[in-house]
Amino acid sequence: MLSKKILVYILFIFSCCTAETQYPHSSLILSPDTALRNDISCTVSDAKKPFPLKQLFIPAGMIAYGFSALESKGLRSIDKEFKEELWLEHPHQQKHVDNFLQFAPIIAVYGLNAAGIHGKHDFRSRSILLLMSNIISNTTVFSLKKITLRERPDGSNRYSFPSGHTAEAFSSAEFMWQEYKEVSPWYGIAGYAMAFSTGYLRMYNNKHWMSDVVAGAGIGIASTKIAYWLYPKIESKLFKHKQVNTMIMPACHTRSIGLNMVHQF
Repeated sequence: MLSKKILVYILFIFSCCTAETQYPHSSLILSPDTALRNDISCTVSDAKKPFPLKQLFIPAGMIAYGFSALESKGLRSIDKEFKEELWLEHPHQQKHVDNFLQFAPIIAVYGLNAAGIHGKHDFRSRSILLLMSNIISNTTVFSLKKITLRERPDGSNRYSFPSGHTAEAFSSAEFMWQEYKEVSPWYGIAGYAMAFSTGYLRMYNNKHWMSDVVAGAGIGIASTKIAYWLYPKIESKLFKHKQVNTMIMPACHTRSIGLNMVHQF
């Protein structure tokens, strides 16, 4: 019964992601030349933005909670209560959908762009941003795993803290939010719903303590926010004398698909 509920929930999330691709509005689909201008203007303005300290308060608090649970008996007892509720009192088979769900927001971002619903950046820029976010997140996660050596709830190894799956999921969700928050907030909400589902499944599968999941979520969110702050500054230094003159992107029309190319002379 629970597995069916999870499946229905996931299908509902993906329906939220694809709803506006089925019924696109002219205000949500940018023409290629508009997308090109928007990506350049965003880069120039974002390069001057200060470090997003206020935006990092919540993810920093989540990371702090995770670290506190390593030593606090009270917080460790909460972890054990979650394990008892999700695993010991209701034994079940593990669900492996979390191995794929963590990447769903990334797939959704590129899918939406391919369908003609453009986000904040072009293919090159968002791909670099995604790479930067993953480098920051994965370096942090695997470093902390080797330092803390926390045993997993199932006793399989001592690489429980923080949750790498959850960090990837929330990093991807924040990536989707950053790309589409100016188009429609529902895309970001759908991305975060997938991320929350991934975190829940890590506890449901007895692979992580709740505090591992909370800390992983904080690391993922913070990594993407830092990448979006850092990238425009790097790009303005590397490409300050270069102008993007050509842009190629997929195009979807009523009865056909193809490519659009824009070249500025």
